[in-house]
Amino acid sequence: MRSYKIKIFSDGAEKESLLAMNRNPIIAGMTTNPSLMKKAGISNYREFCKDVLKEIREKPISFEVFADDFPTMEKQAREIATWGKNVYVKIPVQNTKGESSLALVKKLTHEKVQLNVTAIYTVRQVIDTCQVLEGGAPSIVSVFAGRAADLGHDPSPVLSASAQICESYGDQIECLWASTREVYNILQAEQLGCKIITVPFDVIAKLAAADKSLAQLSLETVQIFKKDSDSAGFSL
Repeated sequence: MRSYKIKIFSDGAEKESLLAMNRNPIIAGMTTNPSLMKKAGISNYREFCKDVLKEIREKPISFEVFADDFPTMEKQAREIATWGKNVYVKIPVQNTKGESSLALVKKLTHEKVQLNVTAIYTVRQVIDTCQVLEGGAPSIVSVFAGRAADLGHDPSPVLSASAQICESYGDQIECLWASTREVYNILQAEQLGCKIITVPFDVIAKLAAADKSLAQLSLETVQIFKKDSDSAGFSL
């Protein structure tokens, strides 16, 4: 399998898949979010997180707050931070009213809470976030490349600038390429200088085939077309 300089984090919330990712040597960490947990059918947030942390004890894993007001957000963040030394607390860069969460981010990071500041899309947001994280606990800045690309925005300039900004703070702040859509995004993120990329389980499953040649892919594609047309019973 091709080796990567960038750290690959899995992105998902199905328990068995998370535990498999924990055992996978190419996976350096894990992230989750409320949407992924809902999709996985999780109803008890605290119970689920503590359950997976019985086995995921070393690799970093991010759990997100889900409150919308900052006092409750802070309360949730402080509890989540107690669940394990490998836990990063995900804080969205703003709440649903568009109010900045960076005052809370600054408070928590300087009280040694490891943070993953998420839902970031712009260079301005990266600059502002890094400024409040400076001098605090180890932190991650998650920039959403895939969701931006889904709507026709080229994420490369933003991610390139974001990686450089985070790099200027040394090892304390790591730039993360979020919302991966394909294996090629891993190479893009690495080339742009990102330190981490979050990859969903289905894309991670494709990594084993990433070294296939284009000639081999051409043959396999024709074979798939033939198999499907035969199984469909097509005739002319």
